[in-house]
Amino acid sequence: MIKAIVSGFAAALLVVAGTAFAQDESGHDYPEARLYDVSDDAMADVHAALARASANGKRVLVAFGGNWCHDSRAFAGWTQDKRIGALIDERFELVFVNVGIPQEGDGHNGHILERFGMGEQVGTPLVLALTASGEVINAETAQSWRNTASRSEDDIYNELEKLAK
Repeated sequence: MIKAIVSGFAAALLVVAGTAFAQDESGHDYPEARLYDVSDDAMADVHAALARASANGKRVLVAFGGNWCHDSRAFAGWTQDKRIGALIDERFELVFVNVGIPQEGDGHNGHILERFGMGEQVGTPLVLALTASGEVINAETAQSWRNTASRSEDDIYNELEKLAK
């Protein structure tokens, strides 16, 4: 009996140690998840992106998601892809906004969606494309990014390219 308890405890320690080893320096199991880290003032981050876009003639992408969500992490990962990342760097100012876990009553930054006339966030991520003046370009498709993990590179690139025009 004691041997079984000790073996169980040792196995649990190995799992915890293995998980810690797999995490990157920001504490996430997935490096791209760090992009959704909580900001001190997400609205200020969005306003700063709008100001940069106004100065450099770009548009703004605001990704509302969470580091716990595989589709949010997929979107973040695609932004690091060579081809898609180059398009985003050239045409957009990109901001990640942590929304917490709304389905568990721990939602964050819903006021930013309200600021741009968006209703309740249905899934994550919600990717909002804005002009430099803050006009929403993709109100009809902003919620559709919640399936990012199952989309192809070409599909994501093509949609971003349309939003960039």
